[in-house]
Amino acid sequence: MSAYIAKGRLQIAAPLYSFLSEQALPGTHVSEAQFWQGFEAVLNDFTERNHGLLNKRTALQNAIDEFHQQHKQADFSQYKAFLLSIGYLDDQQTSTRITTSNVDNEIAHIAGPQLVVPINNARYAVNAVNARWGSLYDALYGTDAIAITPDTRNFGPYNPVRGSQVVMQARKYLDTVAPLAQGSHTQSIKYYIDKQQLMVALSTSKVSALDDPSQFVGYQGSIDAPSAILLKHNGLHVEIQIDANHPIGKTDLAHVKDLLIESAITTIMDCEDSVAAVDAEDKTLVYSNWLGLMQGNLAIDISKNGVSSQRKMHEDRIYHGLDSDNAAPLTLSGRSLMFIRNVGHLMQNDAILFDDKPIFEGIMDGVITSLIAKHDLLKNSPFENSKTGSVYIVKPKMHGPEEVAFTHDMFSAIETVLGLAKNTLKIGIMDEERRTSLNLAACIAKASERVVFINTGFLDRTGDEIHTSMLKGPFAPKAELKNRAWLPAYETANVMTGIQCGLAGKAQIGKGMWPIPENMAQMMDAKIAHPQAGATTAWVPSPTAATLHALHYHMVDVHAVQSHLKTQSFEGIDTILQVPLLEKGRVLSNSQIQLELDNNVQGILGYVVRWVHQGIGCSKVPDINNVGLMEDRATLRISSQHIANWLEHGLVTEQQVNESLERMAKLVDKQNQTDSEYIPMLPDLANSIGFQAAKDLIFLGKTQPNGYTEPLLHQRRREMKSRLADNKA
Repeated sequence: MSAYIAKGRLQIAAPLYSFLSEQALPGTHVSEAQFWQGFEAVLNDFTERNHGLLNKRTALQNAIDEFHQQHKQADFSQYKAFLLSIGYLDDQQTSTRITTSNVDNEIAHIAGPQLVVPINNARYAVNAVNARWGSLYDALYGTDAIAITPDTRNFGPYNPVRGSQVVMQARKYLDTVAPLAQGSHTQSIKYYIDKQQLMVALSTSKVSALDDPSQFVGYQGSIDAPSAILLKHNGLHVEIQIDANHPIGKTDLAHVKDLLIESAITTIMDCEDSVAAVDAEDKTLVYSNWLGLMQGNLAIDISKNGVSSQRKMHEDRIYHGLDSDNAAPLTLSGRSLMFIRNVGHLMQNDAILFDDKPIFEGIMDGVITSLIAKHDLLKNSPFENSKTGSVYIVKPKMHGPEEVAFTHDMFSAIETVLGLAKNTLKIGIMDEERRTSLNLAACIAKASERVVFINTGFLDRTGDEIHTSMLKGPFAPKAELKNRAWLPAYETANVMTGIQCGLAGKAQIGKGMWPIPENMAQMMDAKIAHPQAGATTAWVPSPTAATLHALHYHMVDVHAVQSHLKTQSFEGIDTILQVPLLEKGRVLSNSQIQLELDNNVQGILGYVVRWVHQGIGCSKVPDINNVGLMEDRATLRISSQHIANWLEHGLVTEQQVNESLERMAKLVDKQNQTDSEYIPMLPDLANSIGFQAAKDLIFLGKTQPNGYTEPLLHQRRREMKSRLADNKA
C-alpha cells in the first residue's frame, strides 16, 4: 500500500490525494481545505449510520433464517405477517408523487436504449458516450439481425448480396419511423426538399410527401442538394445520409449511404458491478476517467491496420432548421447523457482512512464523483452533459426505504460541502433487492425530490431472493426461476409503482440487460417487450445493440403505453413473495443436477478467474456451450447462491462440487488459451488464487452478507495484486 497523506482525521493514499489536489479540485471553486474538512464532516455524520443499516440487514436475515428453521409448515399468511412484524415489509401506504425538477430531456421525456460500461476502461467509456448515434447499416450488416446464410456470409471487404439485404431492411424500418403518404421507402429513388417539405421520388414514377410532414425537422448540406435529412419520431431522430460518391451511396438509386440512428440516449458510467476496483490505485483510475468525461478530454489512442489515431468524445450534430431562411441552426447532442453509478452501502476501501479505519466506499464515491461532476456544471468542458445543471447518480443495492433515506441525506450533506444547490444530485434507485421491490413506493417517497430512475435487474434480484430464503428450501433450477410467477409480478410492479409515483415525464423506468451480444436476432425478438411494458429505457451490451434496440422505441410509443397504464392498478406484493422453490415431491435426476451444477460452476470460474487474476470486472465470457455471455458480479451472485442453496439442502454434496470445479477449471483454461493475458488455474489449483476465490464464493456463500460476492472478490484480488507485484520484483 502506498504512503498516506494526513488531513485532520483522514489519511488519503498518496496517488489518490495527488489526483484530487492536482487534477480534480482545481476549477471547482472548492478549496482543498474546504474539501477535506467537509469530507471529514460527512464521514463523521454518516459512518456509524451506515454501520447501523448493515447491522439491520444482518438482523433481518437472522430473523428470517430463524423463522424458516422453526416454522417449516408455516402458510403464506403466517409468513407475510411475520415479515410485517419485523419491519421487512412496510405496511404504510403511500401516494407519493415525485417532485424532481431540472431533469434533462434524455431522462424525463425521451424513451430509448441505455448502455452500462465499466468506467475504468477508457475505451469502453468513450465508445459508450459516442454511442448516441449509430450506423444502422453497420448494425445490420455485422450481426445476425438479418439472417446469415451461406451466400450472405462476409467475404472480402464487402458482400454485395448481404449489402442489398441491409439496404432493403433499413428502408423497411424507415417505413416504421416515417411512413410516406403513399408508397414505401423501399421504392425511393430520390430524397429532396421542396417548399420546406421532404419529398420522395419513387420508382413507380410517383412523388410522395411524408404521411406526417412535421417529422422532417432539419437537414445538412444545401437545401437544393442535402447531404443529410433529419427525421423525428417518438422523440428520437434518424438521419438519412446521402452521398452519390460514397461506395454504398453510388450503388443506391437514391444515393443513400446510411441511416444514422439516435441510439444510446443515456449511459451509466459504472463504478460498481462491472468494475474491479479494490484499492487506491484502482479507484484513482476510476475517478480519473470520470474526470476526463466531465472535462471532455478523455481520449484513447487506437491503431488499426497500421494506422494510429485518437478517439475522442463526439461533437454535437448541427443541422439547418426549417422555420425560415434565417432560422437558427438545430443542434443535437453528439453524446449520450451520462449517469455515474456509485457503489452500494456494503464495502469499505482503504484508499482513505477515517480514524485509521477504511471508509465506506459508497460515501467516498458520493463525495468524489460529485466533486468531479461539478466541472460539467461549471462548464469546464467543451461539451455539456447536463443542460439543466443536474448530476445523475445511480445508487445500487439499497435495501428498503431507510437506506434510500440515508443516500438522500448524504447527498444533501455533499451538496453543502461542494457548494451545490439543493437537489442538484439526483438519485437512480436500482430495484434489485427484495426489500426494495416489496417497498418500492416507500423507497421512492424517501427521495421524492431527487428520483430520476428506477429499474429492475433479474440477476441481482434473484441472488437476493435465494439468499433471503436460503433455509426455506431448495430452489428450482436456475433457468426455471424466470418462469415463476414472482418475476413477472416484480417486473410489472416496478413499472406500475413508478407510474403511480409520477415518474412518467419526469424520470426513467428501466429494464435489465440483454446478455448475449452475439445474438441480435434473438434480442430484436425479445427486447421489444421492454417498451411494450411501459419502460422508457433498457440496458444493452454494446453500441451496436443500442442502435438495433432503438428501433423498438420507434415501433412502440412508450408514452402512450404509460398513459394507458395510468388507468390500471397493480400491486403484486403477494405474488412477489412467492418463493420459487423446487416443487414439493419433485425429484431431479442425477443428470439434471449434474448439468445444473456444471453450468453454474463453469460460469463462476469463467468470470472469477478474469476478475481476480486480471482485474476485469465485466467481459464477454463463454458459457459451458461456448456461447459468449456478458457477465458481471450480478451473474456471479446468482450462480454462487444457487449452488450454496443446493448444498444446504443436500441436492449436491461438497465432493460433487469439488469434482465439478476441477473439471470446469480445465474447460475454462482451454476456453481462454488464446488470450495472452490470461493466467491459467491449472496445473496448481491449490495455489490458484482465482480458483480458490471461486470455491470460497460457493462454500462460504451462505454466510456472505446478502449473498454479495464483493468481500471475497476484493480480498482475493488484493492477494493476487500482491503476488503479481512480488513476481515482478
